[in-house]
Amino acid sequence: MNYRSAYENAILELEKAGIAEAKLDARLLLERVCNTDHSALIAHPDRELTEKELSTYQEFIDRRSKREPVAYILGEWEFMGLSFNVSGDVLIPEQDSEFLVEEALRHFEDGMKVMDLCTGSGCIGLSILNFTNNTTAVCTDISSEALVVARSNAEKLGLSDRVQFVETDIFPEAWEKVDLIVSNPPYIASSVIETLAPEVKDYEPRLALDGDEDGLTFYRRIIDKAPEYLFSSGYLIMEIGYDQADAVTALLEDSGRYHEIEVVRDFSGNDRVIKACFY
Repeated sequence: MNYRSAYENAILELEKAGIAEAKLDARLLLERVCNTDHSALIAHPDRELTEKELSTYQEFIDRRSKREPVAYILGEWEFMGLSFNVSGDVLIPEQDSEFLVEEALRHFEDGMKVMDLCTGSGCIGLSILNFTNNTTAVCTDISSEALVVARSNAEKLGLSDRVQFVETDIFPEAWEKVDLIVSNPPYIASSVIETLAPEVKDYEPRLALDGDEDGLTFYRRIIDKAPEYLFSSGYLIMEIGYDQADAVTALLEDSGRYHEIEVVRDFSGNDRVIKACFY
């Protein structure tokens, strides 16, 4: 079977399975199997697939038809223009979280220290290091499996000597103060998770999604304890759900320990990031 025929057949299978972006997913998976790029479909549509390529491609399409995310099938995903290893032990780095990194970079200068809570793949903390100089990070996660992935990404990006990973429930014990704390914590209300797309509820780690009954448990804990780890005038910057700005703002205000509280919207106009300066 040639390149174009394999691609077109895969699109039909994915569309039948209800995949909204069938064309994109079929192309990405075919490019991985054949080690090609986007231009190959146009330039070499008659290229014949080997039996091994065709078998692997069909395996990938079968997995995607069962709603397994493309990122997990590929084992990597792009974030902030960088390639991160991913597995079912970590959330897939999403473009929405790039707003968190961009806001962090506004307040992070060369030579500073950052703490990334609930780091998952490490994409947030490591991206901040990648785009700054002489900076260091401590990245925490309660999942040892997630930290294996994060460490592999630090090595992949050549950042292992600038980051420490700690397996802990949010905050490390007795740690030196930092200039910035960032986090994309679990923030989805428990009752909402089963209503999410199969790619999320059936494949992404529940531990990284579930924010308990109201989705705010982790924000409460982080807001309460962050001052112990922040230098004066340091920033706490967190990703939030589209409908959580008022609630998280109230938590910050009620603590009486933060000022310059600001909510940042994403390109879709949804509230996406909240940041506050510690007194």
